[in-house]
Amino acid sequence: MAYIKFKELTKYFDFKDEILEEDLPDYTKEYVEANEHIVMGYKNSKDYVVFTDKKMILFDRDTLAVYYKKIHIIPYMSISTSAINFKPGKVEILFSLDSGYQLHINFIDMNHDKKENIKKVYKIMMKTKI
Repeated sequence: MAYIKFKELTKYFDFKDEILEEDLPDYTKEYVEANEHIVMGYKNSKDYVVFTDKKMILFDRDTLAVYYKKIHIIPYMSISTSAINFKPGKVEILFSLDSGYQLHINFIDMNHDKKENIKKVYKIMMKTKI
């Protein structure tokens, strides 16, 4: 019997700052189709996530050893289960994908208004899923 080992998606992403569509780097917009609308973007010191009305695009950059960028495009239709957790100053979105991978996206330093924005994005994701 043969086993194939796949390298898993980074399981945890932490984002702090909301970023508007016009402030996103150009390379992040290259993966958004003409018939899609960017809902919101978030960033940390090295990574970005862009939420459209159809998919999530994660830009996983590593600048420590050798500069590289991994781009993960996750259509909302490929999410099998999800949960959103609201904690003081933090929001966590937990995903299980059809491929079996699990993904945790954490939003830190969140006040009430920022949490409401995350809730809107989450609702769009789940509405697309149905």
